[in-house]
Amino acid sequence: MLKWLWLSAVVVVLDQITKGLANTLLEPYHPLPLVPMVNLTLMYNEGAAFSFLGDAGGWQRWLFTALAIGISVFIVVWLKRLEAHRRWEAAGLSLVLGGAVGNVIDRLLHGHVIDFLDVYYRAESCLPLFVKVNRLGGECHWPAFNVADSAITVGVVLLLFDSLRPRRAPHAET
Repeated sequence: MLKWLWLSAVVVVLDQITKGLANTLLEPYHPLPLVPMVNLTLMYNEGAAFSFLGDAGGWQRWLFTALAIGISVFIVVWLKRLEAHRRWEAAGLSLVLGGAVGNVIDRLLHGHVIDFLDVYYRAESCLPLFVKVNRLGGECHWPAFNVADSAITVGVVLLLFDSLRPRRAPHAET
């Protein structure tokens, strides 16, 4: 099922193009409203998801790079061994792979991941994982993300969906 690597390549290209545009056109940490409840806000994440270990001093760059490369190799081997009728699984794995490679490229080139999508809502109190910003306005912001992060999320959802679907026995040839 290595034929699905085209999807990984599309994710990497779109991710790097959008990050390059964000890095060139946006001022760091200055929101630019896009549509209601979504800003373009250039941010740099030295950690992992939700800035985990973001202030660890620099060693985390190499840890997360090594983990992502290891996971990427594992996914390529998994894809290679995957049966042809497992399209949902192949699509999910390819999206995760593309997202992982996109973020590894950032870590290697810049030392951090470039994030620029900022989703928020207004409320008195925030749901878990949302960060309260602008105490007077009461904005609850999801941690900033990018195309690679979105691909990883969609890929994981596809993998979960596929794992919960009932399996039919492959057709036997007569």
